[in-house]
Amino acid sequence: MVCRNACIVTDLQIEVKVDDLTQRRMLTEHMERLHVLMAFDVENSPVFTVTEAGLRDLADFAQDYLDVKQLSFRILGEPTWRSLTEVDEVFTSQWIDDLIQQERVISYYQPIVDAEGSVFGYELLARFHSPEGRMIYPDEAFAAARARGRLYALDRLCRITGVRHAAPLKNKKAFINFVPTSIYSPEFCLQSTVAVAEQFHIDPFQLVFEVVETDKVDDVEHLKKILRYYRDKGFHYALDDVGEGYSTVELLADLQPHYMKLDRSFVDGVAYDTQKQENAEMFLTKAKESGSVPLAEGIEREEDFQWLKEKGYQLFQGYFFGKPAPSPL
Repeated sequence: MVCRNACIVTDLQIEVKVDDLTQRRMLTEHMERLHVLMAFDVENSPVFTVTEAGLRDLADFAQDYLDVKQLSFRILGEPTWRSLTEVDEVFTSQWIDDLIQQERVISYYQPIVDAEGSVFGYELLARFHSPEGRMIYPDEAFAAARARGRLYALDRLCRITGVRHAAPLKNKKAFINFVPTSIYSPEFCLQSTVAVAEQFHIDPFQLVFEVVETDKVDDVEHLKKILRYYRDKGFHYALDDVGEGYSTVELLADLQPHYMKLDRSFVDGVAYDTQKQENAEMFLTKAKESGSVPLAEGIEREEDFQWLKEKGYQLFQGYFFGKPAPSPL
């Protein structure tokens, strides 16, 4: 992976691909007249680069004169091409740039308890807000960040915010999410995280970084490199939302996480669902084989808590113990 300094919000540069030479000539002639082309070789390459303003003009022109379905685009540095029919997502998500630049994010604390119900630590969950004070939840913010190629910048902001909010927890663990695909080089991308921990005199042992979207990780070797960096710096790490597929569980022995989280879809109703019980027991076996602490999340009923505790789960999280709140218990 090659870093393109994507942790900083800068003006977008967009690559546009037009395979048909006739359409490409029409389009580049129009864009040249507007002086919004940044780089192009119309006769030899189907790809040219424009600014965000240029993309708006291009989309309008293509809608009127070209076959839009034959055009595709991607934000410079992104791996995936998108149909030009999806371009409005880039424009309607522009608000995420201001949110990141203005750092409009705080961390909410959700307790993680042990088998006795004592607080072991907290998961620090990002919560965003609009200029008017409206709460913006992570799904909305991260969807906008993906649409505009800002995933890397948003993930970095959330990590640093989480570390800052871990300072008051003292001897309690702080679980902080991160998206592994947003990290190009651990040594470069994570140095700001380490610096903030040092600035607030936080013991690295206190911080647990959670790999989210585990089932979407394609480059396992890159993930191992990230986790090795965390381990070398004294941090712990966890795999989040584990259990979506057996192939994911099979990776555990290789990744050696300190903590493994059983996904809520396998937890809710586990006391009465034999299929969920089989999954929970298989997960527990894999956690023990990997030397990981098993943590069940999404617990909302006492009977599920009791069943999991009796089977040997050590840590628990969910509304049954406490909802995310702006302050720790």
